[in-house]
Parts: sequence; structure tokens; C-alpha cells
Amino acid sequence: MGTSETTDTQEKSGLFGSLAEYFGFEEHNTDLRTEVIAGLTTFLTMSYIVVVNPAILADNPEIPIQDGIQIAGYSYGATMSMLAVVTIIAAAVATLTMALYANRPFAQAPGLGLNAFFAFTVVGALGISWQTALAAVFVEGLIFIALTAVGARKYVIRLFPEPVKFAVGTGIGLFLAIIGLQAMNVVVPDQATYVTLGPVASDPVAVLSVFGLFLTFALYARGIPGSIIIGIALTTIVGYAAEWFGLVAPNTLTPQMVSATYDITPVAGAFLTGLGNVEAFSFALVVFTFFFVDFFDTAGTLVGVGQVGGFLNDEGNLPDIDKPLMADAVGTTVGGMLGTSTVTTYIESASGVKEGGRTGMTALVVGLLFLVSLAFVPVAAAIPQYASHIALVVIGVVMLGNVVDIAWDDITNTVPAGMTILIMPFTFSIAYGIAAGIVSYPIVKLAAGELEDTRPGHWALAVAFVLYFFVRTSGLLQGNV
Repeated sequence: MGTSETTDTQEKSGLFGSLAEYFGFEEHNTDLRTEVIAGLTTFLTMSYIVVVNPAILADNPEIPIQDGIQIAGYSYGATMSMLAVVTIIAAAVATLTMALYANRPFAQAPGLGLNAFFAFTVVGALGISWQTALAAVFVEGLIFIALTAVGARKYVIRLFPEPVKFAVGTGIGLFLAIIGLQAMNVVVPDQATYVTLGPVASDPVAVLSVFGLFLTFALYARGIPGSIIIGIALTTIVGYAAEWFGLVAPNTLTPQMVSATYDITPVAGAFLTGLGNVEAFSFALVVFTFFFVDFFDTAGTLVGVGQVGGFLNDEGNLPDIDKPLMADAVGTTVGGMLGTSTVTTYIESASGVKEGGRTGMTALVVGLLFLVSLAFVPVAAAIPQYASHIALVVIGVVMLGNVVDIAWDDITNTVPAGMTILIMPFTFSIAYGIAAGIVSYPIVKLAAGELEDTRPGHWALAVAFVLYFFVRTSGLLQGNV
């Protein structure tokens, strides 16, 4: 019997046969080897989140505009390792649900942008406790589950103006980029111009950050799997080497080493404390923003990756989209319970799909690899902030491509889309950007004589946001929830 025949026989019997039957390899014209390679590729392209998510969520005293999660009695490094564990578990639960329930090759993890909204806007700018922010994530997940279960997705989609939906990704991209560039000392505060170019020729952090950023861009452009995590790792190694050889003072380029902890009890279940201390309107706004961004980011990613894999039907829709949406909702709910921000589907899943991943087996491999990465949690706390935030700039630049879907030749689309994109980075708030787009949309439609393009829901949301900002800026509503 030849080698190929032996392999075919193995894949049709025992565990291999069970996997092939459960995931429908024959139906999707794939095999175990292809699915495993696809899963490995997807994991490598998105594994940076294990390092980046804790770096954004943990309260870093070196970034005054960010608060994030701060646990009494624990150092920043210890908090980082806790959040790395939580990130991994949430990603594994969501992705395994995607694999075993939805049977789709999509991977999930806490989303970039939503974690920044959590730390910089909700906790930092609004002054809401991180426990209450986690409670908002948990409630958002429950709402997502309920709406998905009753098939109300299409009604929710119709509630939001199309140009705002298309603009959110680009706005978040700019938001992430400026956060990353600040952490890298490439962009610094300035009294005259608010922000300006940092000392990129003299500051060791800025010099190494620029080196790492362009190295990562080069790897990404070459299409190398895991380019972002490779760029972060190489930048970190150079930083440690520079200190080792005495080129810079100790701890100039590297954080002080701390003992990693796998005890997540200080954050797991903290959302229950947050539920006991909320102010209804502000809490509803936070839940709404988490839900909005997660809902449309996930839906857009599912359709985009589905297009790459040829999963879409003749109408351009992903069949049985409610199943992957449910996996996303479950991941978000579990993440909020464990202690991390909203879980969403990753566009990096397209890398695995391009490698031939067609079934949930691809996602199963990704989920299992996340669990394996628990052994490397101590590494997360050892990576400098400037190195981890290279990922934010790279992904932020990639997300700018979303602007092509906006009808810029139509002023009634240009205004709300433009306001959404501009307000996010300038106010350091995803919520304010979305609000600006939603308020401006019915106004310009009315002025242009296109009132028929608006729905009662558009006006209701616009009025609600106007009232909120009036109350908030007038001082009637305090920052704490």
C-alpha cells in the first residue's frame, strides 16, 4: 500500500475520520493537514493580542491619559500577567465555540479598539470604575446573545446609518495609531500644536520604536505569517541587548521584571461588583457603544473573511451568520465575567482561510494553540510598552482601507462618515466619534431634501446623544457611574 493510500485510510478511520465527519471535510473540499496549517497561520497572525491586550487594559502609571484596570496590592507587571491569562481563556472559549458550534474557520479574541475604548474612554475619560466597565461588557454580551437568538440582527443593522457603519473601522484605526505612536514616543504632547513629532533621533525608545515599526511593516508587506508578533519580539530583543551591552542605562528600554501570576481571582467575577454601582444613562451609553462597535465589526469581519473563502451566497450574505455571531456573543459574555474587554472576530482569520481553512477545524486548532500559549504568559509582562504598541500602529494603518466603502461623492455620506473618523482620534473616544456621525446623519439628510432616507430610529438616536452631551458638558452629570 502506498504512502498516500495509507494517509487516506488513516483520515477515514478513528479520530481522523471522526474529525472529518464532524467538520465536513469532504463537503468543504478540505483535509486535516490543510485545516491544521490554516489554524497555525491564523494563530500566528493574531497571537500579538496576548501581549497587546494586557498592555492596553492594565493601568500603566506612565500613561496619564489612561487608567484601565488597577488591582490593589498588585504591580503593573502582575496585573499584565493576570490579564494575559484572561485574554487567552476568553479567546480560547470564543474560538472553540466558533469551531464546535458554528463550524467556521474564524478566530476570536478581545478586540483592538474596544480594549482602547475600555481603558482610555470609559475608565480614563468618563471616570467609570473598571469593574463597572466589565459589567457593561457582560451586559452587552447578554444583549448580543438575546438578539442573535431571536434573529433580530437585520433590524439592529437598519437602525444605524450606513456611512457611520463604514467609517467606524477607519476611525478606530486612527485612534489605535495615535495611541501606539504616543507609547512609542514618536508623537508627544505640545502646548502650541497639542501633538508634535517626538525626539526620534535622540530618544532611545523612539529610535528603537521606529526601527521596530518599519521592520514589522516590511514583514507584513512580505506576507510573512506572524509578522506582527515577530516584529514585537525582535524589537524587544534589541532593547534587552542594548541594555546588556551597556548602550543605554538599565530599564531604559525594558520593564523591571516581575513574577508572573496565574491567579485571576482579582479580576474574574469583578463585573458583579460593577453591576451594584451604576448610573443608568451613562452605563447605557457605554453598553451601547460596546455593542455597536462589536456588532458591526464582527458582522463586517465575518462577511469580509467569508468573501475570501467563497462562503457568501448570491446575495452577498454569509449563510447561517447567526451561529458565528452567537459564538462572538458567548465569547464577549465570558470575557466580561473573567475580566477582559469585548471579544470579537478577527480579520486576521483571512490569513488562515487563504491557506485553505474552510471548516471549524481551523478554529479548533487556533483555540487549542491559545490554550498552549498559557505556558508563555510570563513573556507578556517582559515586553516593553513601546514594542507591544507597534501592533496598534500596524493594524491602525491596515484599518484605514475601510474608507473605500464610503460614498465620498455624496455629501450626505461624507459628513457623517468624516465626523465619525475625525472625532474618534481627536477626542480619544470611539463613542464620541460614533455619536458625531449619528447626530450629523439625519441633519444633513434633512438639509439635502432626502428625508426619506432616514428612519425614526436615526432621529431617536440623534436626539438621545444631543441630550446626553448637553447634560454631560453642562456639569449635571458627574464622571463617575
